[in-house]
Amino acid sequence: MILQCDNIWFAHDTRPALEDVSARLHPGQFSVILGPNGAGKSTLLNCLAGLLEPRSGSVQLDGDAILALSDAARAKLLGLLPQGAQTHWAITAHALVALGRYPHRKGLGLSAEDHSAIDAALTATGTTSFSDRLVTELSGGERARVLMARVLAGQPQWILADEPLANLDPGYQIDMLHLLRDQARSGKGVVAVLHDLHHAVRFADQVILLHRGNVFAQGSVADVLTSSNLAAVYGIDAKLFSDEEGAIQLLIKGKTAP
Repeated sequence: MILQCDNIWFAHDTRPALEDVSARLHPGQFSVILGPNGAGKSTLLNCLAGLLEPRSGSVQLDGDAILALSDAARAKLLGLLPQGAQTHWAITAHALVALGRYPHRKGLGLSAEDHSAIDAALTATGTTSFSDRLVTELSGGERARVLMARVLAGQPQWILADEPLANLDPGYQIDMLHLLRDQARSGKGVVAVLHDLHHAVRFADQVILLHRGNVFAQGSVADVLTSSNLAAVYGIDAKLFSDEEGAIQLLIKGKTAP
């Protein structure tokens, strides 16, 4: 089930955010959207999720226009973790995760399948131990993991996450990245907006590098995060190298000369 956009344009009021952007994303891959602040990363993710309608161009899932799908159908296929997602409801973490089952529910109560999906999502995100606590009492990092659990509970075929590492301590950031990559390895499509280039180098199967609303480069880490591309987009002197174990790493030496 391929998720793709073709020649999409989007503007916030009169300011262009995306210009003639095309991308083709495949299930079984962890795709990462990178770019400087204001490059259009979140806008692209929200267009892919069907939350924003491009002024021109199209977004399709398995050949069907995203915006032609009903909200219920889209919710079953796409799980979205928005940027800075918050909840101010005085409900337990378990109840919040259970909301992820809403598109699948056939009655008022939770089925055995619902309970199984909720338990699996809590386990995967390490949130079982505090699932009975009120969401309003959780730390920012705990709340972020619960919100990801809600996405996983819906068992979508695609997971779209906008800055899923925000508010997470370094250890939990790595756990989240492993979780997202594992979801991709299980056959789901995973797309995430990230800021940290080192995380993208370590975990991404595919990188979409945006610059000023355009796709500057798209492909593997080695093909996209070249020294010349990093200098042009970020203004940094950096290069990829293989460490002693053969893993690709990124060395950032500093800023390029003005």
